[in-house]
Amino acid sequence: MELNQVKAVITGGVSGLGEAVAKYLVANGGKVALFDINEEKGAALVAELGEQLAKFWKTDVSNEEAVAANIDAASDFLGGLNVAMNCAGILGAGRVLGREAPMALSQFQTTVMVNLVGSFNVAKAAANKMQHNDAGTDGERGVIINTASVAAYEGQIGQAAYSASKGGVVGMTLPMARELARFGIRVMTIAPGVFWTPMVDGMPDDVQKSLAASIPFPSRLGQPTDFAALAGTIITNIYLNGETIRLDGATRMAPK
Repeated sequence: MELNQVKAVITGGVSGLGEAVAKYLVANGGKVALFDINEEKGAALVAELGEQLAKFWKTDVSNEEAVAANIDAASDFLGGLNVAMNCAGILGAGRVLGREAPMALSQFQTTVMVNLVGSFNVAKAAANKMQHNDAGTDGERGVIINTASVAAYEGQIGQAAYSASKGGVVGMTLPMARELARFGIRVMTIAPGVFWTPMVDGMPDDVQKSLAASIPFPSRLGQPTDFAALAGTIITNIYLNGETIRLDGATRMAPK
């Protein structure tokens, strides 16, 4: 698929990694539907990208009915749907045994509902729409790209909920790719390492430098543009399927 043919739904699409992907796709001739909960940022990004090329839908990715309805509306706006990019996620940080009490089950459940169930929810609604597309090169009808994390492999103390949710995203990638192969729909996952986000931006300078120094090469935090470029490569390289790609500068997370 060429980038100028992209008609994409992007969850978490108005900030961080999702915003970078949206900007990258529009800059390369694509059209995007932004799913997020931040209406103010959504309006600002649509104004920046252009109302003919981008539109915002306030979306709770864990809500099955809302996602299905918004996927339908987005497909109408886009003139079809051939890319679904799952970037919506929450950290859900907390120790299993906190200082005052064990982690509330609701916290664990919320993290899994957004990061894992939300990704599945959007993926299956998008696939349901993509299966009816006309077949392109090699019979391709669309691609779904999920976002996991290196925490899926090396979760740190305090990341039990987050790592479980992201490990689930990695785990569903191959079986989903195998199932959707008969429809010509690819499924890929990106597992980013330590990336520059608003959360990192608020950290003290010495902490930021320490994080950067822990990354073998290049010794810097990942930039959202790095993530967007990989998403673009996945979209255009039809032989990438059923795999999780680490994007982490060769870093491996310490226990804490």
